[in-house]
Amino acid sequence: MFEKILICTDFADGLHRLTHFVSSLAAGGIKQIVFLHVVPLSEKGIIPKVDNEQIEQAQSRLSGAIDNSLAGVDVKIEVQSGRPVEMILRVAQGYQSELIVLGSQAHSLLTEKLIGSIMADLSHQTTIPLLVLRPQLIAAFTAEELALRCQHLLRYLLVPYDGSETSNFLVQQIKQLAQKQPRPYLECCRLCWITDLQLLSQLERDTLSQVKADLETAALQVKAEFHRGSVLTELLELAQMDGISAIAIASGTIGTFQEWLVSSVAAELLRQSWCPVLFFPSKQ
Repeated sequence: MFEKILICTDFADGLHRLTHFVSSLAAGGIKQIVFLHVVPLSEKGIIPKVDNEQIEQAQSRLSGAIDNSLAGVDVKIEVQSGRPVEMILRVAQGYQSELIVLGSQAHSLLTEKLIGSIMADLSHQTTIPLLVLRPQLIAAFTAEELALRCQHLLRYLLVPYDGSETSNFLVQQIKQLAQKQPRPYLECCRLCWITDLQLLSQLERDTLSQVKADLETAALQVKAEFHRGSVLTELLELAQMDGISAIAIASGTIGTFQEWLVSSVAAELLRQSWCPVLFFPSKQ
């Protein structure tokens, strides 16, 4: 599905564990893996300086990626000094990364307003998809479990759909990725239209059937279903069932003033979901 990925770690998120699972990631079709750690500039003195000691320590911690590299897999380590978002964008562009992998602690909207969010800032400045993983999830896996998770990183996606422009954009992104993959690393999609309405119109049912058929043209196995209830609650519950690898979402309002006024389902999923979230920034 994605062949070139950028894995960003601050070490507190646990994503540096993935340096020991290069072969498992390669089994999932990944051919280039870049591990990035950003060291803040030292604030000692009047002029901020590069902290060479921290850079050397970070390079040493990530060196396991090189030790576990395989023929046919290009593994790189980047330790940069500066602002995280700026460095992530620069490295992603330099390596033509197709997916940026991030760790994210659960937090509230108020906390995000006060301290900001790297994910939110990235979503405004790049069209590269973001895979957001909860650090506690990585920490809880044994080596055997994490190896299997890496092999099937995005095998089965839960895809919310409601007929909107944003959800149509999401479906097309998934279809395009499935069409270009050389092997079926992405195998299944569970397409869910969740509503609080008592009855659904025939037009909505026909629309969901058409979207299902469209995704199936990309050689995907697709389940299409309606659910009644709260969108956020239903998605969080569905993500725990049926072997879901990640929830796929799209949004163009994450971290904006509009999203702060009326918190979006996409933003709340990123804050609350323990299941990995595959996020497609939408510029619509």
